[in-house]
Amino acid sequence: MQTDSRLKIGIILPEGENDMAGKTARWRDYLSIAQLAEQLGLDSLWYVDHLIYREGKATVVEQQGVWECWTMLTGLAAVTDRVELGSLVTPTSFRNPAVFAKQIDAIEEISDGRVILGLGAGWNEAEYTAFGLPFDRRVSRFEEAFTIIRTLLNEGAIDFDGVYYQARDCELAPRGPRPHGPPLMIGSQGKRMLRISLPHVQMWNTWLCPGVSRPERVPALREQVDAACRKVGRDPADIERTASIIVDPAGRNEVPASMDPDTAVPLSGSAQEIADALHAFEAEGITHLQLYLVPNTLDTLESFHKVLDAMGR
Repeated sequence: MQTDSRLKIGIILPEGENDMAGKTARWRDYLSIAQLAEQLGLDSLWYVDHLIYREGKATVVEQQGVWECWTMLTGLAAVTDRVELGSLVTPTSFRNPAVFAKQIDAIEEISDGRVILGLGAGWNEAEYTAFGLPFDRRVSRFEEAFTIIRTLLNEGAIDFDGVYYQARDCELAPRGPRPHGPPLMIGSQGKRMLRISLPHVQMWNTWLCPGVSRPERVPALREQVDAACRKVGRDPADIERTASIIVDPAGRNEVPASMDPDTAVPLSGSAQEIADALHAFEAEGITHLQLYLVPNTLDTLESFHKVLDAMGR
C-alpha cells in the first residue's frame, strides 16, 4: 500500500443530459456529489465547459444539453469548504474576456481561493453557431483573450486594444483572496497554442477520455510538452501535468455519448488494479487526475472509496 502519494484526485461532474445513468443531472445531484466528494477526501471538482452538443462538424452526439459551467461552479463554491473547482476547459471565445476575468475573481472570493482556471480555444462549431459566437481564427482570438484574462487576474489591470477584443484602462477591483489570481491550466496539444500559453500557465491538461484511459499514453504527450516548454524558455518542471480519464469501477463499459463510446476505453478492473494504474499515472509525472466515473452517479462515487482505500488515502 502506497501512502506517500502527492497525486491529487478529482472527479468530473455529470456533464448534462443522460450522463447520470440515463438521467439529467440537476442541482441537487451536483450538491450531493460535491458533499460526498469532500467527505471521501477527494481534492477537486471539475465541470466540462460546453453550451450544447449538436450533430455537426467535430461533434460526437446527436444532441445533448448542458448546464452553464461557471454558474454551477459558483454554486458549488458556496456549499463546499475544501475541494478545488475547475473547468475542463473554458473556451476563451465563449465570453467577453475582461468580464470573464471579473467573474472569475468573484468566484475566487466565494470559494476563498479554490479555483483552477482551465482555458482553451474551443472546437465544437455547432455550439458556436447555435449561440451566435464567431468560430473563425480561434487561436488568434484565443491569444488576445488569453492576454486580457491572464493579465487582469495576475496584475489586476490592463490597457489592451486588439483586433478582436478591447479592454481599455481596465481594472479588477476589489480583488479576490489570491493577489495574482487562480492557477491557469491550458488544455491543448497544438503547437501554436502551447507556444502562446506555456510561458504563462501553471498547469497543462490532456483529455484522454476519447481514447484509452491508461498511463501508457502519457510519456509521448509529456515529451511533447517538455519540448514546447524548452522552445519558449520555460523549465518543463515548472508546469504541472494533469490528465482527464474515464474510470469504470464496476466494469459495466457504459461510456456516455459525450465521451465517444466508439473509441473510449475506460480504466477498469479491481479496486487494487485501478489504484495501481492511478499510481502509475503519478509515476509518469501526472500531479492531478480528473476522473469521469461511469456511470456518473452518487452510487458509483460511494463505491469509489474502495479504490481510495487501496491507494492508502
